[in-house]
Amino acid sequence: MSADATPAEVVVSLLARDIEDGAVVATGVASPLAILAIAVARATHAPRLTYLACVGSLNPDLPTLHPSSEDLRFLDGRSAEVSIPDLFDHARRGRVDTVFFGAAEVDGLGRTNMTASGSLGSPRTKFPGVAGAATLRQWVRRPVLLVPRQSRRNLVAQVQVVTTRDDRRPVRLVSDLGVFELGVGGAKLLARHPWASVEQISERTGFSFQAEAHLPVTPLPDARTLAAIRSIDSRGYRDQLVGA
Repeated sequence: MSADATPAEVVVSLLARDIEDGAVVATGVASPLAILAIAVARATHAPRLTYLACVGSLNPDLPTLHPSSEDLRFLDGRSAEVSIPDLFDHARRGRVDTVFFGAAEVDGLGRTNMTASGSLGSPRTKFPGVAGAATLRQWVRRPVLLVPRQSRRNLVAQVQVVTTRDDRRPVRLVSDLGVFELGVGGAKLLARHPWASVEQISERTGFSFQAEAHLPVTPLPDARTLAAIRSIDSRGYRDQLVGA
């Protein structure tokens, strides 16, 4: 394992590990960390994955991470074009395995807010918006939530507006401090990152959670994974997006 891995590199390696070889994965807008994880998975343990990119490409080349997930260079090398309606159709038919979802707020029940602060009737601040995530999250086989800078402002006791929810199954959440499982049964801390203690995680979490007395520590990326991360994201965008 690589002891010199940065927090961002640990988070990206965990996301990549969530992708199985042969899986169908998709990304939406504002998803550079997810794109990096997909590229790393393809370069290491999952060369047979199928990637549906939000710019409308199927299996584009991913030699380099670009700062915007809508960069038209993510069309390069594509084997076909895939529209947003195509993506939703495939997801509704159970053909999409993993999508990484961000959120402005997440609560212990696994509900997310990407809509606004305040209320729908009297919003104070407009957030990026749902972009279809409310249905897409329920259709994909394994949704994963991502909060790259955890605080009590985004891991909250109760979201102000419920943008997405899925009461049928728990959902995994990866942050810059640890890994949670969220759902109607409550929140559970599954693992902490090497630099974070349970006490520090609790201080930066707005909902209560359960944790084992001997909590697992997330593994550091191996040398092959770390080399892939650093090669694909040679400009270091990952470290600008994760942590304080």
